Amino acid sequence: MSYVRCLRGLASGVEYPADQPMNLDPVDGRPVEMVLDVERLAAEQPGLAWYNPKRKDMWRFGGLMALDVNQSDDARNVVALGEGATPLLDYTHHPVAGKSGIRLSLKEEGMAHAGFGANPTMSFKDRGMAMVAAQARRLGIRRLAVPTQGNAGDSLTRYALAGGLSVVVAMPDDTPMPILGNVAAAAHRFPDQVVLELKGPTIREAGALLREKYIPHGWFSAATFQEPGWRIEGKKSLGLELAEPEAGSTRWSLPEVVIYPTGGGTGVLGMWKAWDELEALGLIGSQRPRMICVQSAAMAPLVDAFDSGALDTQARSGEGTLAFGLNVPAGVGHFRVLEIIRASGGTAVAVAEPDIAAELSRVWRETHWWICPEGAACLAALPQLLDRGLLKRGERVVAVNTGSAEKYLPALRHLLG
Repeated sequence: MSYVRCLRGLASGVEYPADQPMNLDPVDGRPVEMVLDVERLAAEQPGLAWYNPKRKDMWRFGGLMALDVNQSDDARNVVALGEGATPLLDYTHHPVAGKSGIRLSLKEEGMAHAGFGANPTMSFKDRGMAMVAAQARRLGIRRLAVPTQGNAGDSLTRYALAGGLSVVVAMPDDTPMPILGNVAAAAHRFPDQVVLELKGPTIREAGALLREKYIPHGWFSAATFQEPGWRIEGKKSLGLELAEPEAGSTRWSLPEVVIYPTGGGTGVLGMWKAWDELEALGLIGSQRPRMICVQSAAMAPLVDAFDSGALDTQARSGEGTLAFGLNVPAGVGHFRVLEIIRASGGTAVAVAEPDIAAELSRVWRETHWWICPEGAACLAALPQLLDRGLLKRGERVVAVNTGSAEKYLPALRHLLG
Protein backbone atom coordinates (compact mmCIF):
# COMPACT_ATOMS: atom_id res chain seq x y z
CA MET A 1 0.00 0.00 0.00
CA SER A 2 1.04 3.63 -0.40
CA TYR A 3 2.60 5.71 2.37
CA VAL A 4 -0.24 8.23 2.57
CA ARG A 5 -1.06 8.67 6.27
CA CYS A 6 -4.03 11.05 6.05
CA LEU A 7 -5.59 14.03 4.33
CA ARG A 8 -5.09 17.42 5.94
CA GLY A 9 -6.62 20.86 5.46
CA LEU A 10 -4.02 23.24 4.04
CA ALA A 11 -5.26 26.09 6.22
CA SER A 12 -7.17 24.39 9.05
CA GLY A 13 -4.67 21.61 9.73
CA VAL A 14 -7.59 19.25 10.43
CA GLU A 15 -6.80 15.65 9.50
CA TYR A 16 -9.13 13.27 7.67
CA PRO A 17 -8.87 9.57 6.75
CA ALA A 18 -6.63 8.90 3.76
CA ASP A 19 -9.37 6.98 1.95
CA GLN A 20 -12.11 9.58 2.41
CA PRO A 21 -13.40 10.82 -0.97
CA MET A 22 -13.72 14.56 -0.35
CA ASN A 23 -13.32 17.86 -2.09
CA LEU A 24 -12.64 21.08 -0.18
CA ASP A 25 -12.06 21.12 3.57
CA PRO A 26 -15.50 21.27 5.26
CA VAL A 27 -13.98 23.42 8.02
CA ASP A 28 -13.08 26.40 5.84
CA GLY A 29 -13.78 25.59 2.19
CA ARG A 30 -10.10 25.50 1.33
CA PRO A 31 -8.04 22.68 -0.25
CA VAL A 32 -6.71 19.58 1.44
CA GLU A 33 -3.43 17.77 0.84
CA MET A 34 -2.23 14.20 1.20
CA VAL A 35 0.22 13.66 4.05
CA LEU A 36 2.87 10.97 3.53
CA ASP A 37 4.36 8.95 6.36
CA VAL A 38 7.94 9.73 5.35
CA GLU A 39 9.34 8.11 8.50
CA ARG A 40 7.69 4.79 7.64
CA LEU A 41 8.95 5.04 4.06
CA ALA A 42 12.50 5.63 5.31
CA ALA A 43 12.25 2.69 7.72
CA GLU A 44 10.74 0.22 5.25
CA GLN A 45 12.72 1.34 2.18
CA PRO A 46 15.99 2.67 3.61
CA GLY A 47 18.45 4.64 1.56
CA LEU A 48 17.05 5.10 -1.92
CA ALA A 49 15.32 1.73 -2.17
CA TRP A 50 12.12 3.56 -3.21
CA TYR A 51 13.86 5.30 -6.14
CA ASN A 52 14.21 3.74 -9.61
CA PRO A 53 15.92 6.22 -11.96
CA LYS A 54 15.90 3.68 -14.80
CA ARG A 55 12.12 4.03 -15.05
CA LYS A 56 11.33 6.83 -17.51
CA ASP A 57 8.16 8.28 -16.01
CA MET A 58 7.07 10.07 -12.86
CA TRP A 59 6.44 6.78 -11.06
CA ARG A 60 10.22 6.38 -10.76
CA PHE A 61 9.89 7.85 -7.26
CA GLY A 62 7.98 4.81 -6.00
CA GLY A 63 6.86 5.14 -2.39
CA LEU A 64 7.47 8.88 -2.36
CA MET A 65 4.47 9.19 -4.66
CA ALA A 66 0.93 8.85 -3.32
CA LEU A 67 0.74 5.46 -5.05
CA ASP A 68 3.72 3.10 -5.08
CA VAL A 69 4.00 1.21 -8.38
CA ASN A 70 6.28 -1.28 -6.65
CA GLN A 71 3.32 -2.48 -4.56
CA SER A 72 0.80 -4.62 -6.44
CA ASP A 73 -2.26 -3.12 -4.73
CA ASP A 74 -1.21 0.34 -5.89
CA ALA A 75 0.20 -0.67 -9.27
CA ARG A 76 -3.10 -2.07 -10.52
CA ASN A 77 -4.70 1.36 -10.25
CA VAL A 78 -1.94 3.34 -11.96
CA VAL A 79 -2.52 4.30 -15.60
CA ALA A 80 1.04 4.99 -16.77
CA LEU A 81 1.30 6.61 -20.21
CA GLY A 82 4.90 7.84 -20.03
CA GLU A 83 4.23 11.06 -18.10
CA GLY A 84 7.10 12.89 -16.41
CA ALA A 85 10.86 12.24 -16.45
CA THR A 86 11.15 15.11 -18.93
CA PRO A 87 14.45 16.74 -19.94
CA LEU A 88 16.13 19.81 -18.52
CA LEU A 89 17.47 21.65 -21.57
CA ASP A 90 20.56 23.83 -21.30
CA TYR A 91 19.65 27.38 -22.26
CA THR A 92 22.78 29.30 -21.34
CA HIS A 93 22.79 30.53 -24.96
CA HIS A 94 19.61 32.53 -24.29
CA PRO A 95 20.61 36.17 -24.92
CA VAL A 96 19.69 37.34 -21.42
CA ALA A 97 21.47 34.41 -19.79
CA GLY A 98 24.55 35.04 -21.89
CA LYS A 99 24.75 38.69 -20.85
CA SER A 100 23.94 38.16 -17.18
CA GLY A 101 25.91 34.98 -16.48
CA ILE A 102 23.00 33.01 -15.06
CA ARG A 103 22.99 29.25 -15.70
CA LEU A 104 19.60 28.98 -17.35
CA SER A 105 17.82 25.70 -18.08
CA LEU A 106 14.39 25.00 -19.54
CA LYS A 107 12.30 22.19 -18.06
CA GLU A 108 10.62 20.83 -21.20
CA GLU A 109 7.13 19.51 -20.49
CA GLY A 110 5.88 19.71 -24.07
CA MET A 111 7.76 17.98 -26.86
CA ALA A 112 9.26 14.50 -26.49
CA HIS A 113 13.05 13.99 -26.44
CA ALA A 114 14.79 10.68 -27.00
CA GLY A 115 15.89 8.93 -23.83
CA PHE A 116 13.36 10.67 -21.58
CA GLY A 117 9.74 10.27 -20.58
CA ALA A 118 7.10 12.23 -22.49
CA ASN A 119 3.83 13.73 -21.35
CA PRO A 120 1.28 12.04 -23.65
CA THR A 121 -0.84 15.15 -24.25
CA MET A 122 2.27 17.35 -24.46
CA SER A 123 1.43 19.20 -21.25
CA PHE A 124 2.54 19.20 -17.62
CA LYS A 125 -1.12 18.61 -16.75
CA ASP A 126 -0.49 14.92 -17.45
CA ARG A 127 1.42 14.61 -14.17
CA GLY A 128 -1.58 15.69 -12.13
CA MET A 129 -4.19 13.89 -14.16
CA ALA A 130 -2.30 10.60 -14.12
CA MET A 131 -2.58 10.74 -10.33
CA VAL A 132 -6.24 11.82 -10.46
CA ALA A 133 -7.16 8.83 -12.60
CA ALA A 134 -5.17 6.43 -10.42
CA GLN A 135 -6.64 7.70 -7.15
CA ALA A 136 -10.17 7.66 -8.55
CA ARG A 137 -9.70 4.03 -9.60
CA ARG A 138 -8.33 3.22 -6.15
CA LEU A 139 -11.41 4.62 -4.44
CA GLY A 140 -13.92 3.24 -6.94
CA ILE A 141 -14.89 6.69 -8.26
CA ARG A 142 -15.97 6.19 -11.87
CA ARG A 143 -17.28 9.62 -12.94
CA LEU A 144 -15.08 12.73 -12.88
CA ALA A 145 -15.83 16.34 -13.77
CA VAL A 146 -13.25 19.03 -14.56
CA PRO A 147 -13.48 22.70 -15.54
CA THR A 148 -10.47 23.74 -17.57
CA GLN A 149 -8.77 26.40 -19.65
CA GLY A 150 -7.96 23.49 -21.96
CA ASN A 151 -4.97 21.29 -21.26
CA ALA A 152 -6.28 19.81 -18.00
CA GLY A 153 -9.43 18.66 -19.77
CA ASP A 154 -7.50 17.18 -22.68
CA SER A 155 -5.26 15.37 -20.22
CA LEU A 156 -7.99 14.00 -17.96
CA THR A 157 -9.88 12.78 -21.02
CA ARG A 158 -6.84 10.78 -22.11
CA TYR A 159 -6.35 9.19 -18.68
CA ALA A 160 -10.06 8.57 -18.11
CA LEU A 161 -10.35 6.67 -21.38
CA ALA A 162 -7.19 4.67 -20.64
CA GLY A 163 -8.42 3.89 -17.12
CA GLY A 164 -12.03 2.98 -17.90
CA LEU A 165 -13.49 6.10 -16.29
CA SER A 166 -16.10 8.62 -17.45
CA VAL A 167 -15.42 12.35 -17.54
CA VAL A 168 -17.29 15.57 -18.23
CA VAL A 169 -15.07 18.43 -19.39
CA ALA A 170 -16.24 22.06 -19.30
CA MET A 171 -14.10 24.63 -21.12
CA PRO A 172 -14.46 28.05 -22.77
CA ASP A 173 -15.52 27.89 -26.41
CA ASP A 174 -12.45 29.88 -27.44
CA THR A 175 -10.09 27.20 -26.10
CA PRO A 176 -7.31 26.63 -28.67
CA MET A 177 -8.74 24.42 -31.39
CA PRO A 178 -6.20 21.56 -31.16
CA ILE A 179 -7.09 21.14 -27.47
CA LEU A 180 -10.83 21.57 -27.88
CA GLY A 181 -10.73 19.30 -30.92
CA ASN A 182 -9.05 16.50 -28.98
CA VAL A 183 -11.80 16.49 -26.35
CA ALA A 184 -14.57 16.93 -28.92
CA ALA A 185 -13.23 13.98 -30.93
CA ALA A 186 -13.13 11.82 -27.81
CA ALA A 187 -16.69 12.83 -26.93
CA HIS A 188 -17.80 11.88 -30.43
CA ARG A 189 -16.03 8.50 -30.40
CA PHE A 190 -16.82 7.59 -26.80
CA PRO A 191 -20.11 9.33 -25.92
CA ASP A 192 -20.70 6.99 -22.99
CA GLN A 193 -17.42 8.05 -21.38
CA VAL A 194 -16.73 11.65 -22.43
CA VAL A 195 -19.04 14.68 -22.29
CA LEU A 196 -17.89 18.11 -23.51
CA GLU A 197 -19.55 21.31 -22.27
CA LEU A 198 -18.56 24.74 -23.62
CA LYS A 199 -18.86 27.59 -21.14
CA GLY A 200 -16.74 30.69 -20.70
CA PRO A 201 -15.12 33.11 -20.95
CA THR A 202 -12.85 31.56 -18.28
CA ILE A 203 -12.47 28.46 -16.14
CA ARG A 204 -14.52 30.21 -13.46
CA GLU A 205 -17.74 30.01 -15.48
CA ALA A 206 -16.94 26.47 -16.61
CA GLY A 207 -16.65 25.44 -12.96
CA ALA A 208 -19.97 27.06 -12.10
CA LEU A 209 -21.69 25.04 -14.84
CA LEU A 210 -20.34 21.78 -13.43
CA ARG A 211 -21.41 22.67 -9.89
CA GLU A 212 -24.92 23.40 -11.14
CA LYS A 213 -25.43 20.60 -13.65
CA TYR A 214 -23.16 17.65 -12.78
CA ILE A 215 -21.70 17.64 -9.26
CA PRO A 216 -25.14 17.37 -7.60
CA HIS A 217 -25.80 14.27 -9.69
CA GLY A 218 -22.83 12.23 -8.52
CA TRP A 219 -19.95 13.44 -10.67
CA PHE A 220 -16.78 13.91 -8.59
CA SER A 221 -15.04 17.26 -8.99
CA ALA A 222 -11.43 17.07 -10.15
CA ALA A 223 -11.18 20.87 -10.43
CA THR A 224 -7.94 22.54 -9.43
CA PHE A 225 -7.42 21.97 -5.68
CA GLN A 226 -10.94 20.57 -5.30
CA GLU A 227 -9.92 16.94 -5.37
CA PRO A 228 -8.20 15.76 -2.15
CA GLY A 229 -4.64 16.70 -3.03
CA TRP A 230 -4.33 14.32 -5.98
CA ARG A 231 -3.12 16.86 -8.52
CA ILE A 232 -0.62 18.23 -6.00
CA GLU A 233 0.84 14.73 -5.66
CA GLY A 234 1.16 14.32 -9.41
CA LYS A 235 2.71 17.75 -9.94
CA LYS A 236 5.03 17.01 -7.02
CA SER A 237 7.02 14.83 -9.39
CA LEU A 238 8.19 17.98 -11.18
CA GLY A 239 9.87 19.17 -7.98
CA LEU A 240 11.40 15.75 -7.37
CA GLU A 241 12.89 15.77 -10.86
CA LEU A 242 14.41 19.22 -10.35
CA ALA A 243 16.19 17.83 -7.29
CA GLU A 244 17.44 14.57 -8.83
CA PRO A 245 21.19 13.96 -9.04
CA GLU A 246 22.79 14.96 -12.31
CA ALA A 247 24.40 12.29 -14.45
CA GLY A 248 27.46 10.89 -12.70
CA SER A 249 26.46 12.33 -9.33
CA THR A 250 24.63 11.00 -6.28
CA ARG A 251 23.91 14.42 -4.76
CA TRP A 252 20.35 15.68 -4.65
CA SER A 253 20.24 19.46 -5.02
CA LEU A 254 17.98 22.34 -6.03
CA PRO A 255 18.40 25.32 -8.34
CA GLU A 256 18.57 28.78 -6.81
CA VAL A 257 15.55 29.99 -8.78
CA VAL A 258 12.47 28.39 -10.37
CA ILE A 259 10.45 30.50 -12.81
CA TYR A 260 6.98 29.06 -13.18
CA PRO A 261 3.93 30.16 -15.19
CA THR A 262 1.14 30.23 -12.64
CA GLY A 263 -2.58 29.95 -13.24
CA GLY A 264 -4.23 27.94 -10.48
CA GLY A 265 -0.88 27.18 -8.83
CA THR A 266 -1.08 23.43 -8.17
CA GLY A 267 2.47 22.97 -9.43
CA VAL A 268 3.85 25.50 -6.96
CA LEU A 269 2.34 23.59 -4.04
CA GLY A 270 3.46 20.29 -5.51
CA MET A 271 7.09 21.32 -5.91
CA TRP A 272 7.23 22.84 -2.43
CA LYS A 273 5.77 19.65 -0.93
CA ALA A 274 8.29 17.52 -2.80
CA TRP A 275 11.18 19.50 -1.39
CA ASP A 276 9.83 19.29 2.16
CA GLU A 277 9.62 15.51 1.83
CA LEU A 278 13.12 15.25 0.40
CA GLU A 279 14.39 17.30 3.34
CA ALA A 280 12.58 14.97 5.74
CA LEU A 281 14.43 12.07 4.09
CA GLY A 282 17.75 13.87 4.60
CA LEU A 283 18.43 14.26 0.88
CA ILE A 284 18.45 18.07 0.77
CA GLY A 285 18.74 20.87 3.29
CA SER A 286 16.33 23.62 4.27
CA GLN A 287 17.33 26.05 1.51
CA ARG A 288 14.65 26.47 -1.17
CA PRO A 289 14.66 28.02 -4.64
CA ARG A 290 13.24 31.49 -4.98
CA MET A 291 9.85 30.89 -6.56
CA ILE A 292 9.05 33.31 -9.36
CA CYS A 293 5.40 33.04 -10.38
CA VAL A 294 4.77 34.54 -13.82
CA GLN A 295 1.42 35.76 -15.08
CA SER A 296 0.19 37.78 -18.04
CA ALA A 297 -0.43 41.47 -17.48
CA ALA A 298 -3.85 40.78 -19.00
CA MET A 299 -4.75 38.48 -16.09
CA ALA A 300 -2.55 38.85 -13.01
CA PRO A 301 -4.47 38.26 -9.77
CA LEU A 302 -1.43 36.80 -7.98
CA VAL A 303 0.73 39.76 -8.95
CA ASP A 304 -1.89 42.20 -7.71
CA ALA A 305 -2.19 40.36 -4.40
CA PHE A 306 1.56 39.99 -3.92
CA ASP A 307 2.30 43.64 -4.70
CA SER A 308 -0.42 44.87 -2.35
CA GLY A 309 0.62 42.55 0.49
CA ALA A 310 -2.74 40.75 0.41
CA LEU A 311 -3.06 37.26 1.83
CA ASP A 312 -5.23 35.98 -1.02
CA THR A 313 -6.31 36.92 -4.51
CA GLN A 314 -9.57 38.55 -5.49
CA ALA A 315 -11.36 37.54 -8.68
CA ARG A 316 -10.70 39.96 -11.48
CA SER A 317 -11.66 40.33 -15.09
CA GLY A 318 -9.22 40.68 -17.94
CA GLU A 319 -8.89 40.87 -21.67
CA GLY A 320 -7.69 37.29 -22.00
CA THR A 321 -4.20 36.21 -22.87
CA LEU A 322 -2.27 34.37 -25.55
CA ALA A 323 -0.99 32.23 -22.66
CA PHE A 324 -4.39 30.59 -22.33
CA GLY A 325 -3.46 28.53 -19.26
CA LEU A 326 -2.85 31.77 -17.33
CA ASN A 327 -6.38 33.07 -17.93
CA VAL A 328 -7.40 32.25 -14.35
CA PRO A 329 -9.26 35.09 -12.56
CA ALA A 330 -8.60 33.71 -9.04
CA GLY A 331 -7.90 30.42 -7.34
CA VAL A 332 -8.98 28.69 -4.15
CA GLY A 333 -5.35 27.71 -3.51
CA HIS A 334 -3.81 31.10 -4.24
CA PHE A 335 -3.46 31.93 -0.56
CA ARG A 336 -0.96 29.09 -0.26
CA VAL A 337 0.85 30.08 -3.47
CA LEU A 338 1.37 33.54 -1.98
CA GLU A 339 2.69 32.03 1.25
CA ILE A 340 5.22 29.95 -0.71
CA ILE A 341 6.38 32.86 -2.84
CA ARG A 342 7.02 34.94 0.26
CA ALA A 343 8.65 32.12 2.23
CA SER A 344 11.06 31.50 -0.65
CA GLY A 345 12.09 35.14 -1.07
CA GLY A 346 10.59 35.09 -4.55
CA THR A 347 8.03 37.23 -6.32
CA ALA A 348 5.10 37.31 -8.71
CA VAL A 349 5.59 39.20 -11.96
CA ALA A 350 3.37 40.18 -14.87
CA VAL A 351 4.56 40.12 -18.48
CA ALA A 352 2.98 42.19 -21.24
CA GLU A 353 1.21 40.32 -24.02
CA PRO A 354 3.46 41.73 -26.78
CA ASP A 355 6.52 40.54 -24.84
CA ILE A 356 5.12 37.00 -24.55
CA ALA A 357 4.48 36.90 -28.30
CA ALA A 358 7.89 38.36 -29.16
CA GLU A 359 9.73 35.88 -26.92
CA LEU A 360 7.87 32.89 -28.31
CA SER A 361 8.73 34.01 -31.83
CA ARG A 362 12.39 34.61 -30.98
CA VAL A 363 12.81 31.21 -29.31
CA TRP A 364 11.30 29.49 -32.33
CA ARG A 365 13.53 31.32 -34.79
CA GLU A 366 16.71 30.68 -32.81
CA THR A 367 16.15 27.14 -31.48
CA HIS A 368 13.07 25.64 -33.18
CA TRP A 369 11.83 24.65 -29.73
CA TRP A 370 8.05 24.46 -29.68
CA ILE A 371 7.55 26.23 -26.38
CA CYS A 372 4.05 27.23 -25.34
CA PRO A 373 3.01 30.83 -24.59
CA GLU A 374 3.13 30.14 -20.84
CA GLY A 375 6.76 29.01 -21.16
CA ALA A 376 7.51 32.06 -23.30
CA ALA A 377 6.10 34.24 -20.52
CA CYS A 378 8.70 32.84 -18.11
CA LEU A 379 11.55 33.68 -20.48
CA ALA A 380 10.08 37.09 -21.25
CA ALA A 381 10.19 37.85 -17.51
CA LEU A 382 14.00 37.50 -17.36
CA PRO A 383 14.89 41.16 -18.08
CA GLN A 384 12.68 42.57 -15.34
CA LEU A 385 13.87 39.92 -12.88
CA LEU A 386 17.46 40.95 -13.55
CA ASP A 387 16.60 44.65 -13.23
CA ARG A 388 15.04 43.94 -9.84
CA GLY A 389 18.07 41.98 -8.61
CA LEU A 390 16.17 38.71 -8.34
CA LEU A 391 18.66 36.79 -10.49
CA LYS A 392 22.39 36.80 -9.85
CA ARG A 393 25.42 35.80 -11.89
CA GLY A 394 26.32 32.14 -11.52
CA GLU A 395 22.94 31.07 -10.15
CA ARG A 396 21.21 28.00 -11.49
CA VAL A 397 17.84 29.13 -12.84
CA VAL A 398 15.12 26.82 -14.18
CA ALA A 399 12.27 28.15 -16.30
CA VAL A 400 9.39 25.73 -16.79
CA ASN A 401 7.86 25.31 -20.24
CA THR A 402 4.56 23.70 -19.43
CA GLY A 403 3.50 22.51 -22.88
CA SER A 404 3.92 22.48 -26.64
CA ALA A 405 3.15 25.24 -29.12
CA GLU A 406 1.52 22.55 -31.25
CA LYS A 407 -1.54 22.67 -28.99
CA TYR A 408 -2.01 26.41 -29.66
CA LEU A 409 -0.95 26.39 -33.30
CA PRO A 410 -3.82 28.28 -35.00
CA ALA A 411 -3.35 31.20 -32.58
CA LEU A 412 0.45 31.09 -32.83
CA ARG A 413 1.05 30.38 -36.50
CA HIS A 414 1.77 34.03 -37.31
CA LEU A 415 4.56 34.02 -34.69
CA LEU A 416 6.34 30.98 -36.10
CA GLY A 417 7.10 32.24 -39.59
